[in-house]
Amino acid sequence: MPQIPKRLVAAAAVVAGLLTAWIAFAAWWDYDARQAEEQATYSVLLDKATQGEVASITFSGGAAHATTADGKRLRALMPVTDEVLKELRARKVAITFEDSPGGLLDQTVGVLEKLAPFLILGLLVAGLAVSGAPFLGGGRATRIRPQDTGTVFADVAGVDEAKDELRETVEFLRDPRRFAMAGARVPKGILLVGPPGTGKTMLAKAAAGEAGVPFFAASGSDFVEMFVGLGAARVRSLFRTARANAPCLLFIDEIDALAGKRGESNSHSEREQTLNQLLVEMDGIVEGGDVVVIAATNRAEMLDPAVTRPGRFDRHIHVALPDVSGREAILEVHAGRLKLAPDVCIRTVARGTPGFSGAELANLTNEAALSAARNGRVTVTSADFESAKDRVLMGTERRSLALSDHERRLTACHEAGHALVSLLCPEADPIHKATIIPRGRALGMVVRLPEGDRVSVSRAKLMADIAVAMAGRAAEELVFGQDAVTTGAEADFRAATDLARRMVTAWGMSDTIGFVAHAGGESGPLRSERTAWHIDEEIRRITDEGMERARQLLSGNRAALDRIARALLEQETLTGDEIGLLAHPERATEAA
Repeated sequence: MPQIPKRLVAAAAVVAGLLTAWIAFAAWWDYDARQAEEQATYSVLLDKATQGEVASITFSGGAAHATTADGKRLRALMPVTDEVLKELRARKVAITFEDSPGGLLDQTVGVLEKLAPFLILGLLVAGLAVSGAPFLGGGRATRIRPQDTGTVFADVAGVDEAKDELRETVEFLRDPRRFAMAGARVPKGILLVGPPGTGKTMLAKAAAGEAGVPFFAASGSDFVEMFVGLGAARVRSLFRTARANAPCLLFIDEIDALAGKRGESNSHSEREQTLNQLLVEMDGIVEGGDVVVIAATNRAEMLDPAVTRPGRFDRHIHVALPDVSGREAILEVHAGRLKLAPDVCIRTVARGTPGFSGAELANLTNEAALSAARNGRVTVTSADFESAKDRVLMGTERRSLALSDHERRLTACHEAGHALVSLLCPEADPIHKATIIPRGRALGMVVRLPEGDRVSVSRAKLMADIAVAMAGRAAEELVFGQDAVTTGAEADFRAATDLARRMVTAWGMSDTIGFVAHAGGESGPLRSERTAWHIDEEIRRITDEGMERARQLLSGNRAALDRIARALLEQETLTGDEIGLLAHPERATEAA
């Protein structure tokens, strides 16, 4: 919890003391004034007025204040009626009226009631300032000292190219004079672009740790406010703090929240003022000290061109998903804190996790450790990694879900269709596992893993994937008839349709549509109704072609389909090798 500054405590104590003293003085003043007046009843005061002993009466605050001929002061509660006033005027008593709010204490309370909202607002602002909230323009950046960074390049794996790009910045921060003597200047800003979880934030921290300089971290949303001028004030405060601690690194995460394109429908004056202030600060950053700005985003296309131009963010570093070697290096880093069994092969785990980011690999390693702990072990085995992979890819097992025998046979037939067509299509990815154990929202699943990382995909591979997606419904029709098919193929149809649509509209794989991109750009898809109709027809043709291919493969290998389905009903989970032997039993005989 942040400590309250001593000056603020002293100021609050002085104000409270003065207010208390004034209230005490007002109470004493009112008491002394009341003591100077003699209390009298209405009848006594009226009798004295009748006898000519009262010189004047002042009606104020619901009471009558009388002054006698000999100078005494009397006070009585007297109604102000026409009869009373007529009687007093007949006795030649001077009558006056005063609209008094009461004594000094009453006046003080009235003033405090009027000032109460402003006092509460002042306390709120002071509390926000003390707690670290930049209500009036303070920066929200978190400062991390060099000794507290705790991250260097050796702790970051799988992004070797990005680390090499940042090493030059580290050298500049270590020895800026060497670059200045050569007439070179380091990039003012470095933009890290890549999918979520690829280690952009960790790279920035590692650069600060390697350079041994202070590290300031902030998020783009920290500068976005509904009050005009606050965001720009925060940007000024952040850069002022960074210059005072130069040389240092300033990291802005999710910068697209701050530096989105101007002039769009979702932009407003406050956001644009904040962005303009960022542009001004980055232009003048060299004059204020050796400060390097590193920003991260996974939506570079959303950034304003004025931000990404040379002179502001001069260098763009793409932090991609790791390949198999990168995944192996990342897994070794995270598995270094685990006690691994001899049967664990990190290379095999890396090959079985294509498309995983660094964050997902860290989660996979943690899930494996949790699996070992649930089973009462401290050693993580290969089975724990398999269980963790299943949990990440397919969800948590739903053993409590009760399925009827008919539903289990339908599910086994559906997954057997996927597995067999995948096995019979040479372009399809190899089967890793097939299961009918419900996980997540799926009653069963066939997991296919590529043998290596793939940069581009061929048309034959796409058509094979569509046939595999359609194979579940095709198997249900073949075994149970069209009237018995279920809704289980919804996700399969969605995946097949998405592939077919991109083949037609983005990848130029349709002879009818041709080599024209209809996927749309910044202004959205531009196509006529006739073209849209042809696109829909081509998508339908491609998916129908995939369904027909799946039907033919399953009809020609009905015995293999039945064997795989029976094995799934008996064992619930089959490996890729087991499915291969069931589809081709002659191979087992040859091996024997």
